[in-house]
Amino acid sequence: MLELKDISKTFHPGTMNEKKALIHLNVSLADGDFATIVGSNGAGKSTMFNAITGAFYVDEGEILLDGEDITFKQEHKRSLDIGHLFQDPQLGTAPHMTIEENMSLAYLRASNKSHGFFGRSRKKEKAMFQEQLSLLDMGLEDRMKQPVGLLSGGQRQALTLLMATMVTPKLLLLDEHTAALDPATAEKVLELTKDIVKKRKITCLMVTHNMNQALELGNRTLMMDSGHVVFDVSGKERSALTVEDLLGKFKENAGKQLDTDRILLS
Repeated sequence: MLELKDISKTFHPGTMNEKKALIHLNVSLADGDFATIVGSNGAGKSTMFNAITGAFYVDEGEILLDGEDITFKQEHKRSLDIGHLFQDPQLGTAPHMTIEENMSLAYLRASNKSHGFFGRSRKKEKAMFQEQLSLLDMGLEDRMKQPVGLLSGGQRQALTLLMATMVTPKLLLLDEHTAALDPATAEKVLELTKDIVKKRKITCLMVTHNMNQALELGNRTLMMDSGHVVFDVSGKERSALTVEDLLGKFKENAGKQLDTDRILLS
């Protein structure tokens, strides 16, 4: 479903601020893979996501999604096939628009309806929005006329997840999407994520700072350092690993200890 072939990206080349963010990175995901990603700050995790979504074009290499070369495809066109959630709950929704308006905008855009990006949702679509919101168990189905800016961080993040997956994307990118939430809310959003990804069979990449989540969620774990993957594990080998084993694998392959300042080890 996703192939990153030898991609590289350098910011501010030829200046004192030059930063090699991605260095000959290769990643291949099969249809339905759910891979977790861990790494220190500056490892290239978010940069990789931005390369996939088209926030910038890579300097070298190719990006293929479902067999299509999207290396130089515009960001807004890629967004029709790629869902993307950020750490900040305020990103991904329009605060001054209502819940219904946000959902309508996301649905009309992602479903490529003939009545257009700025069209109005119909009665049957509104009923579908309410049904989807009820799955969150947050009472939002009764608050569809309320501005999104009045919602809590957890409610906004759950709504953003719903909006990103209402029309099943080919790829879902989750960039520490529960890190800014309180533990109880984070667990609820995470359970919702697992349920949606499993039921829709969505190919998913999820950055996490929680080492237990990295081993327990999905079917594969990637560890990144200095712009490339240093460890990639799945199957029985992954299921037998402990957090200590994972840290050891990182040291063995990266030649240094994982910076655990923001990493949750238990």
